[in-house]
Formats: sequence, C-alpha cells, structure tokens
Amino acid sequence: MDNNISTRLQQITATIPSGVQLVAVSKFHSAEAIQEAYNAGHRIFGESRAQELKQKFEILPNDIQWHFIGHLQSNKVRMLLPMVSLFHSIDSLHLLRTVNEEAKRVNIVANLLLQVHVAKEETKFGFSPDEIIDVVKSTIIKELHNISVRGMMGMASNTEHTPTITTEFEQLFYIFSEIKSLNIFQSFDILSMGMSHDYKLAIQCGSNMVRIGTDIFGIRQY
Repeated sequence: MDNNISTRLQQITATIPSGVQLVAVSKFHSAEAIQEAYNAGHRIFGESRAQELKQKFEILPNDIQWHFIGHLQSNKVRMLLPMVSLFHSIDSLHLLRTVNEEAKRVNIVANLLLQVHVAKEETKFGFSPDEIIDVVKSTIIKELHNISVRGMMGMASNTEHTPTITTEFEQLFYIFSEIKSLNIFQSFDILSMGMSHDYKLAIQCGSNMVRIGTDIFGIRQY
C-alpha cells in the first residue's frame, strides 16, 4: 500500500461511482493526516468520539463537513451539534428526542441517519428491521421539527462470507426503499453502508455513501 495519503485517497475515489459520497473515516488519526487529505481536495470526514472531534474541529479548516459515525451518547449531543453536519448513528427514540431538543435550543435543524441493525454481531447498535418501520410511521417522529431524517445507516456482519454480507446489504437497501416509498420525510435520500473491506459490494447493493478509513489513512495511529 502506498504510504501517501493523497495518493491512496485518489485511488479509492477512482473506484467510487458518481453519485456515491465518500466519508473519509479519520477517527484515531492525526490532524496532520486529515490536513493531507484535505489538501488533496477531500472535505467529508468521519469521527466517532466527541472529544476527539472537538479537538480536530478547533484546529482544522472550517469548511470540513464532520460526520459523527460512532455510537452516540445522549450527554454528548449538546457538544457535537454545532460541529456535526450529519449524525450517522441514531439508534433510539430517546436519542431522536434528545437531538431534537438540543437542536431546538440553539435554533438549528440537525441532519441525521437512522441506524438499522441487521448484522449477526450483538455488539452492533441500531433499530431492528421491524422496529424501524414502526418508528418512522409513529406520530412521535412527526412532532420532532428540529431534526431532518436524511436516510439510513447500517453495517454488515464482520465476516469474509460474501453471501452473508450481500444478503445483509440487500436487506438494508430493501428497508431503505420501503421507508423512502412512504414519503414521510422530505429528503430521505442517503443510504450509508460499506467500509474499507466491503464498500464495493455495498455500492453494488445500493449504497450511496461509504465510510472508508484504513484504505485511506492506513492503520490507526493512536
């Protein structure tokens, strides 16, 4: 693998079709590494820890679009809201309400994705496939005026068994399409699925946003 971040970024970008957004997953990597990717023209970066994101936000260019891709704790929402352009990991009604309340407090509309759990690992978070349909159809979500539900995020099982990964990505795409067809949300247009090891398959299965870290930045620095 080439040691140059900008070169690797260009190589990855060349494999991603038009219409698919790349989130460069910069968690656990230095501000200098992010700056190098920024200098190569990239603007969307993904972080998973609130304090780490805050530190980077304060010293890196202000036109970066920061995506929060980690498990979101309610007590971190207030800190993150002014910095984050898209939350990927909204996995409960409680969290939906919390983000809405904090966004209302500062008079903004927060963009977010609903995380759906289809993978075999119990350690992954998210609404179950049945639960997510009930949530989006509920009157509760219609009363939350300071959030914009932009789409869905999901992960496949951590396995090398391609048929399993394919089945799970296809299930996520089916759920995404079902919710989109309900016309509940104004701009339900993002399906975030696929990482360094499976993003090409995710794109084949309908993903239009991929989260790639290792293939761009290499093994985490800290």
